[in-house]
Amino acid sequence: MQQTADYYCAYCGEPSTTFIDISAGSQQSYVEDCQVCCQPNILYVRIDEETLEIEIDTEPES
Repeated sequence: MQQTADYYCAYCGEPSTTFIDISAGSQQSYVEDCQVCCQPNILYVRIDEETLEIEIDTEPES
């Protein structure tokens, strides 16, 4: 099951939308390139198992 969620690029600060596979667990991390500046962001995804609310933190990939 997939949902979308928004995050802000760790490089340029622009908002982006990404697909989240909620069946992959309540805590996930992966690298996704910014849709605006193309820089790689590490996305740290947390999903509330009861409400399915998604929170995303980002940091630059070093």
